[in-house]
Amino acid sequence: MNEIKFGVFDHIERRGDSLERLYQGRLELLREYDAAGFFCYHVAEHHATPLGMAPSPGIFLAAAAQCTRRIHFGPLVYLLPLYNPLRLISEICMLDQLSNGRLEIGVGRGVSPFELAYYGVSFMDSREIFDEALEVIVSGLRSERLTHRGRHFRFDGVPMELGPKQRPNPPFWYGVSTPESLMAAASRGMNMVTLGPATMVKELSARYREEVARYKGGPRDLNPQVATPIIGAIRHIYVAGDEREVEQIAAPAYRIYYNNITKLWLDFRTLPAVGFTPDLARACQMDVAYAGTAERILDELGRFFERSDCRYLVLSFAWGGLDQDASRRSVDRFISKVMPHFVSSAAPARVAD
Repeated sequence: MNEIKFGVFDHIERRGDSLERLYQGRLELLREYDAAGFFCYHVAEHHATPLGMAPSPGIFLAAAAQCTRRIHFGPLVYLLPLYNPLRLISEICMLDQLSNGRLEIGVGRGVSPFELAYYGVSFMDSREIFDEALEVIVSGLRSERLTHRGRHFRFDGVPMELGPKQRPNPPFWYGVSTPESLMAAASRGMNMVTLGPATMVKELSARYREEVARYKGGPRDLNPQVATPIIGAIRHIYVAGDEREVEQIAAPAYRIYYNNITKLWLDFRTLPAVGFTPDLARACQMDVAYAGTAERILDELGRFFERSDCRYLVLSFAWGGLDQDASRRSVDRFISKVMPHFVSSAAPARVAD
């Protein structure tokens, strides 16, 4: 992926309106992403928190498959310690077939020990469970019968009646923020996404490419069909009509996002390992969010692509306290006023005020 591409990341946070309207609103935005030429829609999986109203991402993505035609989509990530891998194999195959081969599979063990604990899974055991579950899933997607005997899972000659559209499997993705997670992704040839400022993204990208070159095509390669794994970075974004909107709409909405993402940690009187901030202006200074007019966003994105050596930017348009109309206006401004400067094939959108 040498050309610049844009994707979308979505927690599907709880809002003041009903769940029915929340889901309908997200599907409306998905149709816009699809028509505009975004590469992929990545949806998070979270449990027991207002941060995630799609705790079964496959169900939501099945609806997404039916209302879109071009955009790829997938979880970022499936929390593998919470799944029976045999059942997840079937879900993956169904989604890939329903979408005519547009599924992208993000996998992880989960960052919240509290969410895992609610399911009776120890965070200390989650790495081992994740590794074994991933091995089972890859084997099941590539085999006519599944046989596996491990510490956590055992399957004896299970017929794999379903298969994925993409062969040998849909592309796998992994979130990278540490040297250990970088090696886990690179050694398996997985596409990766990360957070952090452009300088950090550049450092991780350089190390990732070095390690991928060592392992690509080896026995652990989960994406043999992907010649060059994708490196992406996630950012919150709000494209405003004027700077007043940033203070009046985006800044209060970002504080609600902060409350949502830290809620479980605060409930248990602790803090997340990652340093989040409730201050949108501070988040912009930290180079993890963009908020401003289209002209300002253009400048910020231009600097990001120059400094990061990253060509895939994954943007979150609907977050925190933003209502449907605010998110839609931000999306429309991005599509009509920002995206065409970077992507020649971007489709026009109605121009937002």
